[in-house]
Amino acid sequence: MATRAAQVTMMSLLLAGLMITGCAKRPATTAASAATPAPAPPAAAPAPSPAPPSSGAAAAAPAAAAAPGQTPRPSPKEFMAVAALKEVYFDFDKYDIRPEDAKTLDADASWLKSNADNLVLIEGHCDERGTNEYNLALGERRAKATMNYLVSQGIQANRITIISYGEERPVCTEKTEACWAKNRRASFLVKPR
Repeated sequence: MATRAAQVTMMSLLLAGLMITGCAKRPATTAASAATPAPAPPAAAPAPSPAPPSSGAAAAAPAAAAAPGQTPRPSPKEFMAVAALKEVYFDFDKYDIRPEDAKTLDADASWLKSNADNLVLIEGHCDERGTNEYNLALGERRAKATMNYLVSQGIQANRITIISYGEERPVCTEKTEACWAKNRRASFLVKPR
């Protein structure tokens, strides 16, 4: 019986150690990958279409590295800003696309359609309020909502990669609502395929 208790104690300590070391402060990325998919073998059935986006406030988990045999995600350093793609903004603690920002995304989708040779990186950002972990998850939900809107406008999902920086890259550092509103955004970077 003592060895069973020792095993349970050891497993609890290992689990606690994994949880503590798994909380490193770094941007959360998701492979809604911009890499082109590999062609399917001739005998393979067609791939199912992606599930529709959920509209709940489910917590977003940081994505793991690319699986073996899968094309790795592109590095954010490979992308550059383009003046034609405008940022969209979000209300406090929200990730819904606002009507005025839907118009901005419509224009962004139009540019992306006419520049189909470009991949896009959507960056999700938050203001400084909230924990680092919460803001990384919220930034990812904002980037996903933006990506889902663009996909609904006809942009191929395999052209898009998303990343969350949470509160780590503010454009304004004053402690005012007007400043915080500028930081609650999704921004775009592109690179040629």
